[in-house]
Formats: sequence, structure tokens, C-alpha cells
Amino acid sequence: MNLRSVCYKCVGSFGSSTEYHLLQNVNKPAKAGTRAVINEGTDDELECWGHRWHAGKVAIYYLLCLLSLGSLVLIMYWKPEWKLRLTQTPCHLSRANTVLLKDVYDRYQVSHVHRVAAHEGIPVEFLNITEVEKENGYGSASDSANDGFDDKYASKAVFRYFMIYNYRYYWSKTKNTFLPLWGLDPSTSCAQLVENYTGYSDEEQKNRLKVFGDNTVEVEVPSPLKILVDEVLNPFYVFQLLSTIFWFVDEYTPYAVWIAIISTGSLLVSLYETRKQRKVLHDMALSSNTAEVTVIRNTGEREVVWASMLVPGDVIVMPIRGCHMCCDAVLTAGNCIVNESVLTGESTPVTKNPITAHHEDDEPYNPDVHRRFTVFAGSEVIQTRYYENMDVTAIVVRTGFSTLKGELLNSILFPKPMDFKFYQDAFKFVLAMAVIAMFGMVYGIYAQIIDGQQVEEVILRAIDIITIAVPPSLPAAMTVGTIYAQSRLKKEGIFCISPPRINVSGKLKLFCFDKTGTLTEEGLDFWGVVPVLESHFQNVVTAADMLPRGLLLSAMATCHSLTEVEGQIVGEPLDVQMFCATKWILEEPGQDTVDYDTLVPTVVRPPDSPTAAQLAADSELLLFQVPHEVGIVRQFPFSSNLQLMSVITRTLGSSHMDLFTKGAPERVIALCVDKSVPDNFLDVLEQYTVRGFRVIALAHKKLKKLPWHQAQRIKRNQLEFELTFLGLLVMQNTLKPATAPVISELKKANIRLVMVTGDNMQTAISVARDCGMVAPDDYVIIATATGPEGDKAASVYWEYAVTPAVELSSESESGTSPGQDPEKLPNSYQYLLVEENIAPNYHIVIGGKSWTIIRDNFPDLLPKIMIKSTIFSRMSPEQKVQVVEELQDVGYIVGMCGDGANDCGALKAAHTGIALSETEASVASPFTSKIPNITCVPNLIREGRCALVTSFGIFKYMALYSFIQFTSVLILYAYNTNFSTMMFLYIDLVITTIVAVFMGYTKSFHKLVAKRPSGSLVGIPTLFSVISQIFVQAATQLGVYLFLLVQPGIIVEPVPKGEENYVTWITTAVFTVSNFQYIFLAALFSKGPPFRKPFYTNYLLLLSLLLLSGYSLVMLLWPPLLIQSFMELYPMPDSYMPFRMMLLGFVVGNCLVSLAIEVVIVDSKLLKKLIRMCKKKKRPKNRYKAIEQELNADSNWPPVGEVTYPTLTSESVNRHS
Repeated sequence: MNLRSVCYKCVGSFGSSTEYHLLQNVNKPAKAGTRAVINEGTDDELECWGHRWHAGKVAIYYLLCLLSLGSLVLIMYWKPEWKLRLTQTPCHLSRANTVLLKDVYDRYQVSHVHRVAAHEGIPVEFLNITEVEKENGYGSASDSANDGFDDKYASKAVFRYFMIYNYRYYWSKTKNTFLPLWGLDPSTSCAQLVENYTGYSDEEQKNRLKVFGDNTVEVEVPSPLKILVDEVLNPFYVFQLLSTIFWFVDEYTPYAVWIAIISTGSLLVSLYETRKQRKVLHDMALSSNTAEVTVIRNTGEREVVWASMLVPGDVIVMPIRGCHMCCDAVLTAGNCIVNESVLTGESTPVTKNPITAHHEDDEPYNPDVHRRFTVFAGSEVIQTRYYENMDVTAIVVRTGFSTLKGELLNSILFPKPMDFKFYQDAFKFVLAMAVIAMFGMVYGIYAQIIDGQQVEEVILRAIDIITIAVPPSLPAAMTVGTIYAQSRLKKEGIFCISPPRINVSGKLKLFCFDKTGTLTEEGLDFWGVVPVLESHFQNVVTAADMLPRGLLLSAMATCHSLTEVEGQIVGEPLDVQMFCATKWILEEPGQDTVDYDTLVPTVVRPPDSPTAAQLAADSELLLFQVPHEVGIVRQFPFSSNLQLMSVITRTLGSSHMDLFTKGAPERVIALCVDKSVPDNFLDVLEQYTVRGFRVIALAHKKLKKLPWHQAQRIKRNQLEFELTFLGLLVMQNTLKPATAPVISELKKANIRLVMVTGDNMQTAISVARDCGMVAPDDYVIIATATGPEGDKAASVYWEYAVTPAVELSSESESGTSPGQDPEKLPNSYQYLLVEENIAPNYHIVIGGKSWTIIRDNFPDLLPKIMIKSTIFSRMSPEQKVQVVEELQDVGYIVGMCGDGANDCGALKAAHTGIALSETEASVASPFTSKIPNITCVPNLIREGRCALVTSFGIFKYMALYSFIQFTSVLILYAYNTNFSTMMFLYIDLVITTIVAVFMGYTKSFHKLVAKRPSGSLVGIPTLFSVISQIFVQAATQLGVYLFLLVQPGIIVEPVPKGEENYVTWITTAVFTVSNFQYIFLAALFSKGPPFRKPFYTNYLLLLSLLLLSGYSLVMLLWPPLLIQSFMELYPMPDSYMPFRMMLLGFVVGNCLVSLAIEVVIVDSKLLKKLIRMCKKKKRPKNRYKAIEQELNADSNWPPVGEVTYPTLTSESVNRHS
């Protein structure tokens, strides 16, 4: 879990006597040493070791650098942790001037420890009061100074900190470790935020700025020279550079020039793309760094300062006309209408309310939990509003990269490394090639020495073998397929900011979907309202404006957080649809609302009702018509914990106020008096939810003797009880047209589908059935968990869900009342008829509360639930992340598609996340689709599979290319000869380059199949393919060599020492035959269906191979004198045509054997059967398959109708309920 996103797990503060509460991590005090673990148990966990300079080690290091001619410097550049250990010595963390850090992904970083002296104004709570610094700047502990901060220590106490991933960690003597500085102390309650933070003086603000750093999320745009140096020093480019230098020295100039051009072009493209991406991020952050902000000092005075000067605890004034937020701040007075689309992808503006409206004053403030009250950096404040012309104020809670915007930018700058087997295996394969090259180099050196070659020539030939066996162009060639796939995705409206994840998409086995806005339409449509009269449901009303004026209509018109921006009503889609259905008019505060008192923010009225101002102006109108206006006195915003929102209203002319509440039916009913709730409430509710309708309950309470000012201060829990139930609001959330066909396509491709939604469970089940995620005949089992209470253990109850019998119809069609017997209604429902034993085709459904209980109390049960659960309902954003991570833990490659609103964490946690957003690139996920439906999912999977197969093919081709040439050179070295420069150029530059570029041009296959491409380069099929092909190609060349030796009239002798003669029988024979090996292997490794289109549809590759084959055939059979001279071929008289035809026979035989290996063995089921027989594995390799196999064999699980209790054993105990 992320430390900042989980309720600020670091709790505590320093200096309890101060009124300022700043973020401190209060892990239990531990004895400090050379090592410490920071943020333990989170995604931000760091293992920290202390080091300090050692003069002797530094001297030895620089001596070694000189002796190694600078090569050691390059190695230390790649491995800074090695340099740290060579130049510094471990020490106590309190004395360290450098720290070595290892994150949870085993990445090492070295960071310098900065020191700021106390006399520079550092606040006392951040100073190491008990640490008396020595003259050399390193600390020594003195516990006797623990009691206070004495002047004699003021000049020696220091503030010590280091930076890692743009976050700041400082040394705390009391905790004996480094602690993060991320913002306000998480133990600060909501009430303390308002009471304790009244602003800082100018001096206090500047002093705290030295602790927290500037409030900037500045993304450095590196200079072209810096990018160039960083790229050139990459191991890949270093190897290319050294190879190019070698080729120039070896007079292989044309190829060296070509590689230099390619490398330079690649560097320039990389330079351009890097600067472009950094420029985009820099511009995104720029507004946060250049704005001016009005702060309120502790004296009450207002002062305009630069946004970069803000520190946690500052009190700021929100501009009336809006602004771009430069920090995370919690509102303490007034409201804001905010657009958070840059952060979440959600384009609908949201209303932020002051923290004073929160009902739980003692609850610790958390920016993620209290999002309704927090305005995040990066969001656009469209409009602010306060009553009586007072300021809208907020308290800064996080600054810089600790803000939500900074965290998202950091996730781009320092992405989570991908644990993808393909890339790991590629590295292993290259290492294996390097080892083989070393053996070849030893043989080459031996052959050259035996022939009496000079030392210079021996060294050149040895290096030549290395560059042949490990081709420098391999990494570049492997990116070709990904580049083509990214280009095709862009044409389909899918943008990618992490190209390596395209290959990962090819291995997806499971895909998670959000519901609202992803599977279903973004907004909700008003379907109808079911009024309640005298505790009985009435007929369904499908036109809300036809309701009589009364409490139910007033509830629909007022119980919302809507506002008007530029003539448009904005707010939550549900609220907008509900209000618009009433056809009432919403009026913002103005001169027409003076009769309600200046506290009233909004007034609503029917369209046929004149305003109070109109009546006041027309006395005759006042005699005939009484105005009907309702003023919204106060809003209690929607709480995800309570699943409710309420408003206090006053109707013009009324002597009392009213409370209207709406929310989840089960929560609203719990607050209503029993006599107002119909007896068949649950039956009627289930009628609608089981058909996928979104149902909201409405309730009312008359507030007598509640004065205006008390209405602004009263807590909601003092009002939200003993309500009167008014009725049900029924909203329809229809499927997007593309949803069902895409779900069907994915299921046919054997991709497991999961819904992760914050919506009602029955609604989610209905949508899953409608879209085909759950088949009509599949069973749905609900797992309901109850947490432990006292001596009572936690438990899970298993029961079948219900399924609708027929479609619902409105009252106007059925003529029946929802209060009638469900069996007599045409919109009734029935229980599933099930057999005694459950078939494998069942789906488990789990809600958010049950998820938390099971995750905490049933660790043995959780993997089973992850395998069989299809629907996760009522899930919070944090729980969505947990679901994705648990699915990954059982071995799935997980994809996630959402609209970006509440899915940012899950989109980033998944192997492949797709955000449906109109922006070209979203910071919320690696992929962004401009097409607002899930058609992007199969498109991405198709391109991912195509790119992965292409990468496999190119890798295998490049490996075979190296080994073919490696074999040729070793044969030729035995005769003190080699290919001519033009021969090498034809192989390296013409054949291999063209093939590598055009192999990836083959497009993806139009159909998704159940089979997935292999993801392992060291799997038996891949290894068998590569090794067998190596042997076949080597055997062919050896066969040609042996055949050449027995030919009458052909004398094969070594080239005399000191001569460079490439025009020999053996060079010509090996060259002309090996040419075809490169060509037909390119065709063999260009796999077609089921992941790519047929080979012949790649016209560029097909044409290239035909031309290369034709030219190679001419060189073999009928080489003109011009070609013989140009390629330095041995002139064969026409009398040797039978010999040439025999060489062609070797080529044809080689081609047929290679084709048979790939088609008959590798691509068939024969090899897989043999592998299974040899392995005799009893359990599947993947964990999820093993668990699924166990569950399918257990006909008694899940124990429907029973209760499962946690036990100390691995098996749960089931008891009948």
C-alpha cells in the first residue's frame, strides 16, 4: 500500500507543547545503527544504510580509476552503490554524510545528507536537540541534553535530511531514524485543523520553508548535452560505441558508418522524446510554481506571497474567480467548485465543502478519506462561494511533491518496474550468448596463434567474434514491434506513455472493469419515483414534474450539491438528473434571495412560480398567487462512509425548517422511524436493484425551533435520526452499445472478466448478466462477512443471489402497485433452482465491507475467493487497488479499465491500465483511450500479442543471425581467412537490417483467440526452436565445408601468413549458402495467425525477401563478373555448375528441415505432449491454475447456506447457519 494514500500511517508529532502539528513517523523508538527501515510495510519502504567518507578508500579508488584507464569510472556510473562501498565506510546513521537506499523493488539509490544549522532559523521540533555536532560535522550522541534546547547547543544542533524520489527525509534523534516530511501530522483531528491553525508569521513561514522545502513540483527539463551523455553512457550505447570504434579500426568502415548513423539517429530521437515528455511534465507543473497566493498571518493580516513559499499549516484565501491549485489544502470556510480532470480523468466538476461541515470532529484528518473537503494541487477551482461576503479559506496540508499532483508526477518520473518474464529472459539469453562468444574467442585466439598471426591481428579477430556473437543492434531491433504497435494504437485513439507495457498486454489473462462510465453510460437517466403514502408504496411515477407539490418533490429539488456555472447546472450526474426531472429552476444567491437571509446560498422554485422579488414588485400579483420557493440553508455533503447526504431547507413563508436526506436505501431506512417504512420495503427494493436500476431512498424530518445560526453550527448526527421515509428514486444506468459485444469477444478469448465497482451489489449483478460477464445459466453466490465482536469470531455466510424472472414495467404499463404480492406482479423475481452440488460455472460476489473483513480475518480463504469472484461491489478506491494486487499475488497478469475518476490507483497498480479519457495522455494510467468505451481493450490485447510475438520472432532471428555468422567465421578462421567487407556488409547491412525493420510491420490478427503467446524466452519450446535451428544451420555449413573438401579439382588450403585473401573456395561456398539461411529464417520466424496476420500480408517484408532471395540465387548459380568482383566471390567456371546445384540442394534441404522443425514440432501439440510426459507435473505452474483445479474438484465449496469461521488450521470450519 502507498504510505501517503493510506491515512498517513506515520502518526505522531514532536514537541507536544507547540501548537503546530507536523508530519512525523512515530515508529517505536529503536536503537539506531548503520541500518534502518523507513516506511516499513508500505510501497514507500526504504532500507537505509549510513556511510561516511574514508580518505584512504577514496585515494585507492582514484588510483584504481587511473590504472583501469577510466573503465572503473564507467562501471561505478552504472553501479553507484559499488562506488559508495569502495569510497566510504559504514557508520552510525546519526553520523552519516551519505546514505545508501534500497526500495521495495530492489533499486539502489545513493543520497547525500544535507545539514542546516540551528542558527538559520530551523524550528526547535526539527532539531536534534540531544545531538551535539562535532567540529567535522558528524554527530555524537549526548543523552544528557534531552530535556531542552539550551543556547550552548544552539550553534551545534543541526537539521539533517536527504532527498530520494523528490521526497524529503530528516533525522530524528528521538526516533533514531530518518522520517518523511510529507505534510500535516495525521493525528490532527478535523476540529484541530480549524482551532489550531490560524496562520504563521512571515518569519515562521520562512523558517518552516527551510524544513519542508519550496512548494514546487518542478520537473527538470535536462539540457540536450545531459540527455546525450546519459544516453551514451547507457551500457547498450557503450557497447555499440566500442563496437563501432572496433569496426573503424578493423577497416569495416561502411558498416561502422551505418551503425554510427543509426545510433546517432536513435540518440536524437531519444533526446527529442525525452525532452518532449519532460517539457510536458514541466509545463504541467509550471502553474504551481509561478502563481501568487494570499495568506492570512497569525495577526489576521493578509499578505500576497509566491505559491512556492507555502508550507503545511499556512492559511490561504481562495480567489473568488477561481485559480489553479498549487498545494493540497482543506477548506475551512466557504465552498468551491473544482475541476479535477487533470488528476482523475473525471470531467464533471465537483463541489468541495468546508471541513466544519464534517460530522466527526474527532476523526483524524486524511486527505484521501476527506476528499470532499480537500482541494488538491493541479485541480482547477472554477468558482468559490461564501455567505455574507466573507473569504473562502483553506489550510495547506501538503506541498511540493507530497501533494496528489506531485505524487502522480512522481509515478511517471519513477515508474514501478515491470516484473515481466520476457525482459528478464532476454537479459539471460544475451548473457548466455556472451558466454558462448567467450569460448569462440578462445578458439579464435588459438587458431590465430597457431597460424602465427601478429598480436594486433589476434586481438582484432578476438573482438570481432564478440561483436558477432552478441550483436550490438539486438536491443534496437527488439523495439521495432513495439514501435509499430504503438503507432497502430495511436491511430485507434489509444495513447501510450509506457511502450514496454504493450508487450505485457499480450500476456493478459484477466481484465478488471469499473462499471459506471466504463461498462455503462456515464450518466444516470431518471426512470421513475415510487412515493410512499401512509407507509404504503404508491404507483410508480415516471414523470417527476407530475408529482404534487409536497415533501417528496421538494426533496428531489433540494437534496443535492448542484451549482450553476456559466448558465449550466453542474454537479454529480445523479443529482443533475434528479433535479432536471423536477423541471424546477435553480437560482444562485443574488438580489432575489434577500428575503431568506444572507446565509442562503441557493434557491429552487417551480417554473410556474414567480420569485419573491417579482411579487414584491407587483402587489396585484401577490393578491392572487403565493410564491413557492425553497431556500437551501445548509448542505451536509455526501459521505462515502455514511452513504448519505442531507440538506437543511426553509420554504418561503414557513415557520420551520426541514431536513431532507437521500442515500443508499439500507442506510436511510436505518435512520427512519419504523412506522413510516412499508412492510414490503425489501421486496420492492430488490425488484428494482435486481434489474440493474440504481435506487436512492429519500427521507424528511421537520426541524422545529432551529434558529438560523444554530443551523450553521449543528452537527449532522444531531439531525439524521427519526426521519420519515418519503419514497424511492429509481435511476437507470444503461449499458454502452459496445459493452456486450466486447465482453463476448473477451470471453471467447478465455480472458477472465471481473467487475470492480462502487455501486450496489444487486445492480452490479444485473449489469454483469446484461453484458454477458455472468452467463444466464451461471450461479451467483454472495459472500457476506461479519466482523469479530467481543468473543464472537468473524464469519462468512454463503447464499445464492436472486435472478429476475421477467422485465420490470412502469406502473402506467402494468397497472399494479409495487406494494402487491411479488408473485402476482409481471415484474417479479424468483430464486435460482440449484442442484445439491455446485457446478464449476458459479460466480462469487463480495461487497466492500465483507472484503475488508475477509482480507483481515480469512487469509486462507482469500485466494479461493480471488479465483472465483467476478463482482466486487461497494468498493472504495483503495479497495480497488487491493483487489488488483491480490489478483496479481495469485499469478494473474491483470489489466484494468476505468474512467479515471475513482480508479487512478487501480489503473496504476495493474500491469496494464487503460483510462477512458478525452485527453491524449493521462497521468492516471499507462494507456489512455479517447474512445469512451471498452473497444480499446481487445484492440490493446491484439496489438500486445502481435508486438510480443514480433519481439520473440526478432529476438530468435537476431540470435540465429549471430550464431550463423559465428559458425561461418569459426570455419573460416581455420583457414586463416574471413568474409570480405562487401560480404559482411551484405549480411549485416542489407539482409539483417531490412529484415529486422520490416518483420515488425505485420499487423495484428483481427480475431482474439483463447491461446496466449508464450512469454518466456527460456521456455522449452523457444529453446528447442533456437537450439535446433542453430544445430541445423551449423550442420549445413559444416556439410558444405566437408562437401567442398571431397570435390575433385578443388583444393582448399589455408591462406598464407600475412596475406589477406578473401577470394577463396571456402569463403564463397559458405557465404552463398549462409545467405539463404538468414533469408528463410526471417520468413519462418515471421509467425502469422493466430496473433498476427499471415506472413504474405506484410508486403514490404515479402518483397524484400523475394528480392534478397533472387539476388542471392544469382550469386550462387550465375554470378556476373561485375557481382563476382564487387562481392569478391571466387570465380567458378561453368563446369562447376553441378557443384553449384549441390550447394543449392544444401540450401533447399536446410530450408525444409528448418520448416519442419517450426511447423511440425514447435508449433504443433506434439512437443507440448512430450514436455508434459517428461515433466510429469502434478500441479499447474501458475498458482491461480492450481487453486482453480482444487476448487473444481471440490463440489462442496463454497458451502452455500453455511457459515465459515476462521480457524488456526489451513482448513476453515463450516457450520450450518
